Amino acid sequence: MTGTARPRLAEALDLQPHPEGGWFRQTFASPETVTTTDGRTRGAATLILFALGAGESSAWHVVASDEVWIANVGTVTLELGGTGEQPAPSAPAERVVLGTDVGSGQLPQALVPAGTWQRTVPADADALVSCLVSPGFDFADFRLAG
Repeated sequence: MTGTARPRLAEALDLQPHPEGGWFRQTFASPETVTTTDGRTRGAATLILFALGAGESSAWHVVASDEVWIANVGTVTLELGGTGEQPAPSAPAERVVLGTDVGSGQLPQALVPAGTWQRTVPADADALVSCLVSPGFDFADFRLAG
């Protein structure tokens, strides 16, 4: 979860605390709208910068849209915990290391399907990713575990 001191990356990019932990700033919101299969009207896509300082993590949370994580700086370990009402008791069901060192098995991007529980584990160093959500992110579609 986010500590009190804003990491250098977050400071340099004017990122603010995110409710799940970490730091963020929306950088794009599509002016086009879509209607989801359950009748919600959302922007076609949104994009944020998301940073984690060394030792920071994000809490288990779920989003009602597909989310693509894109590595920018450092590494982020993303854990997926299934699609139930809460993260699977044996979570994580899947672990992905996002980063730019593809030779060591890191992935430059990863998809978290809509309705899938996700969290990050503490990083050894500051890290920055971009998160693209489609249909666009709305806090009404976001839920923390608990």
